[in-house]
Amino acid sequence: MADVLAKSNLFSYINPHQHSKGLSLIPESCAGSCSMRGFPVKLKSHALRLSSSLNSDFNRKRVVFKENKGLPGRGNSSKVSIKARHIGLIGKSQKWWEKGLQTNMKEVTSAQDLVDSVLNAGDKLVVVDFFSPGCGGCKALHPKICQFAEMHPDVQFVQVNYEEHKSMCYSLNVHVLPFFRFYRGAHGRLCSFSCTNATIKKFKDALAKHATDRCSLEPTKGLEEKELIALAANKDLSFNYTPKPQPTHVPGKEELPVPDLVRPHTISDLPLPLPSTTLNSTQDSKDKPLVASGR
Repeated sequence: MADVLAKSNLFSYINPHQHSKGLSLIPESCAGSCSMRGFPVKLKSHALRLSSSLNSDFNRKRVVFKENKGLPGRGNSSKVSIKARHIGLIGKSQKWWEKGLQTNMKEVTSAQDLVDSVLNAGDKLVVVDFFSPGCGGCKALHPKICQFAEMHPDVQFVQVNYEEHKSMCYSLNVHVLPFFRFYRGAHGRLCSFSCTNATIKKFKDALAKHATDRCSLEPTKGLEEKELIALAANKDLSFNYTPKPQPTHVPGKEELPVPDLVRPHTISDLPLPLPSTTLNSTQDSKDKPLVASGR
């Protein structure tokens, strides 16, 4: 058998997945069936032939065939890839308060960001929207707020996430959601209210009233003084604020009332002369009644 193998360079290969015997070395010259020194050898009709390069390299060399068992089957790999793509799409999905945002809408990151957003708006109307991711009313109202923002590009919409800024909301006395506050220019805070989809008319009316074009000569007021002081007093917030100095009371500069002794007298202020009847004796005045005489 060794002589036959030495003279032959072409062999057939049997798929190891289908046959447990693995590699079968059979001379190409044998057809159908042949015998090697008394041992019958049968050819498999479905056996695969090695390429010419493999046959040439196999001569007088050791070739090791390995089965790759690490890769999953064709059916498993497709399922795994589909599942991975599905997980990737879920991870990239937007949150409901991030959908439909316009260029004039932003979410604040801190108390200082809120103060700066209102102060830097100038004469523009600023609508501060307090919401919570777990609030059903906030979620239902969000698409309409985005529509109002698109219809009023000159209005700045500022969002405050209640779950991320609870301490700041407590300092601003926000205890119901959804909640809105309107600020503008030198007027400062204009109004504050809570509304839902059922009471959306309240928001429409406030927006129509305060979104009209106007220009103030005084500087922008921003948040109210008491709101700034409350934020600065909150130890959970990294916000510093120095209260504005109050005007001192100076008595010397105010107008003092002029006393009657110093005030000049006029003719009308002078006493009228007594009537002639008063010049009579006291006896006559007792007998006759006092008669006022007028001129």
